[in-house]
Amino acid sequence: MKINIRLLFTALSLFSSIAYAQTTLKGTVIDENDEPLTGANVILSPTKGTTTDFDGNYSITNIIEGSYTVKVSFLGFKSQSKTIKISGQDTITVNFSLTESNQQLQAVEITGRLKKSYKNDVSFAATKTATAIKDIPQAVSYVTKEVFADQQAYTINDIVKNISGVSQFSYYDDFVLRGFRSGDFYINGLRVLDLFGPNQLLANFERVEVVKGPASATFGNASPGGIMNRVTKKPLTEDRKAINFTLGSFNTLRTTADFTGPINEKKTLLYRLNLAYENSDSFRNLQEFKSYMIAPSISFLPSDKTSVNFDLVISNYDGKLDRGQPIFGATAGTDLNSTPISFAIGQTNDFQKTDVVYSTLSLNHQFSDKLSFNTSYIKSLIEEDLQEHVTSNQFAIDGNGDPIPTLMGLNFSQRQKKTTADNITSYFVYKNNTKNLDHKIVVGFDYNQEKQPIGKAQSRAQGYLLQGGGTSSKLSELDNFLRDEDGNPIPNVPHFDLENPTYRIARTSDYIISDRTRNASKYYTYGFYIQDQINWNKFQFLLGGRQEYYVDIVDYEQLDEKTTTQNKFLPRLGIVYSATKDINVYGTYTESFEPQRASNINNPLAGGPFDPESAFMIETGAKGEFFNNRLAANIAVYYIQNNNILIDANNVENPDLLRQRGQEESKGFELDINGRILPNFSLTANYAYNETIISESDVVEEIGRQKENAPKHQGGFFGKYTFNRGQLDGIGLSLGTNFVSERNTFEETLKLPSYTIMDAGVSYNIDKFNIRFLIKNFFDKTHWVGGYRYTRLFPGAPRNYLLSVGYTF
Repeated sequence: MKINIRLLFTALSLFSSIAYAQTTLKGTVIDENDEPLTGANVILSPTKGTTTDFDGNYSITNIIEGSYTVKVSFLGFKSQSKTIKISGQDTITVNFSLTESNQQLQAVEITGRLKKSYKNDVSFAATKTATAIKDIPQAVSYVTKEVFADQQAYTINDIVKNISGVSQFSYYDDFVLRGFRSGDFYINGLRVLDLFGPNQLLANFERVEVVKGPASATFGNASPGGIMNRVTKKPLTEDRKAINFTLGSFNTLRTTADFTGPINEKKTLLYRLNLAYENSDSFRNLQEFKSYMIAPSISFLPSDKTSVNFDLVISNYDGKLDRGQPIFGATAGTDLNSTPISFAIGQTNDFQKTDVVYSTLSLNHQFSDKLSFNTSYIKSLIEEDLQEHVTSNQFAIDGNGDPIPTLMGLNFSQRQKKTTADNITSYFVYKNNTKNLDHKIVVGFDYNQEKQPIGKAQSRAQGYLLQGGGTSSKLSELDNFLRDEDGNPIPNVPHFDLENPTYRIARTSDYIISDRTRNASKYYTYGFYIQDQINWNKFQFLLGGRQEYYVDIVDYEQLDEKTTTQNKFLPRLGIVYSATKDINVYGTYTESFEPQRASNINNPLAGGPFDPESAFMIETGAKGEFFNNRLAANIAVYYIQNNNILIDANNVENPDLLRQRGQEESKGFELDINGRILPNFSLTANYAYNETIISESDVVEEIGRQKENAPKHQGGFFGKYTFNRGQLDGIGLSLGTNFVSERNTFEETLKLPSYTIMDAGVSYNIDKFNIRFLIKNFFDKTHWVGGYRYTRLFPGAPRNYLLSVGYTF
């Protein structure tokens, strides 16, 4: 028995010595300039791995004896491998110095971005080829998913404050770019249906980028202020998984998940799956919101010459359409605080339900080192079911027809519709050298169509009751309006009392409702284009032209079908000069063209005919990279002239009436900064000065006036500093602010005041957990992000907080 105990003790001692004879591998990864590389992948074959910290350090523990290969990789650098032998050491140190890779960028964005930074290096949308932002002769601003995470941003409206020259016009997907309103919607450089009402979720986006100024030579008809492009997350060649849970003010509950990696050992089949869910209220009365999103993506890389990607995004939005805050009318003054910012018009049984599907298929094939083919197709579908009580944009009237500034006129609407859109772009890229010139020639064809099939229907109740039955909104029929006991006209839909609001389940059966059917319609454009990017010594030239055709059909496939056809040639010229290794200067000339829709042209009540909208821009600027390319800074100076702008005439007697302004001019300068100053200090900052005035108009009083919702000054910054040593190791502090100067509205006497708001937060990283706490609008500043008239303003949120917990594995 004693022998057995001795043998057991000896065996345990031997096992213990082997178990504890394990080694720690550590080291540092730097670049050619001895700067640490943060987030580099360090793999110890076959199964162990880690990433470097802010100082470029890594550590892998519990390594048993044997021979191993250590491989280090980092996007934009050549991978490096070293063989090591572990034979009983406590610690072994292996350092790496990586050199930048000259590997050619993928031709289209099929596999995802590995970098984790506020800085983005490449845009595919601006030139239809993978081009360094520094080499694009036009301002391109962006916000990356790393900024989304640190600002706890969930929708597009949460992040536009990070982009110079871009501000909200309303709560919808509705923005002002360099002074011009734009609701155009692009995903991965392809136009899709705009989403009216719900604000698009960010969970499946890699970044949001804005190509500033007219971009019609690339995208066809487009706003003169620019286009906003959403770039979806693509599959990665490495495994990454993350989940995040958020709670906050206004009963906010959110969760997101992001899974990606290879499906097979050869890494020729990659996947990504993004999920999101939200259930929240609002600081606004009656507003509640539920949404979910499912977004799978698959990339197939059968060879080094061919790559295919498929994206699917399924979203559902269930809430109410927030039409903004009404305030007392002009006769009571212009006090924005006459009603609280929480004040919303509507009734309890209002709703808006929207289903959205986007599906994208992309292919890239490399025939040779010189010739490649690219094609992308996106299908989008939106179904909407809406019931709402909405302002009539007019105050109630008394028996004399004078407005009552504390009673708001209401309309009631029901709407069901389904809209589909298809967009395909196909182009060849040919690279060639002629003496001292390097050419990258793009020749392609785009086709985009939008269909509204038979079935769209809308019912509406509005106006005042007439003595002989029926309703009317025309003041010319005032004497025929049915009166109450006080002699005031009786509305079809009860007025909304701004002093004593009442929210109820509206008895819509009491209204006189008129049905309005909409026949099917179809709108399509197609264009042929050619572009040459030329490199010569320190110069780069971009020469392009596009011939675009626009076909608009109303009463589609009906006996009285009407077709409107327009066409336009659109040039693009640009030059870039490499002033130093780090700084490029550029100049550009571009044009835009937006045809008037046939529904306006052929509407006899609209007041046409109307000329198409056209614009041109001259821009110059500089783009630089600093702190060993960790930080990007761009500055732009521009002038835009826009002609034939069609706007609502705001005519009470004829709500369909439109009018056309002759000309608007926009000029200003912008600054964007993104990236890292220190390895543990990230920063995004922007400033824009913009003067957009109405230079020609049939309304003399408008001339020289700053355009609606176009601030002269706006900007801000957001920075995050993370402690990476000592007792505060892993703690991050963030601080941000943004400001917007005074803005005009459509009411000459109503202005939106300037504001500055601040956000502050703290975060903590421990192992694979990340905890973030952020207070938005820290000083509880009352402000308005946009507005139309007294009847419809859009206040910003008061002080609120968000707390999130994330885990990566």
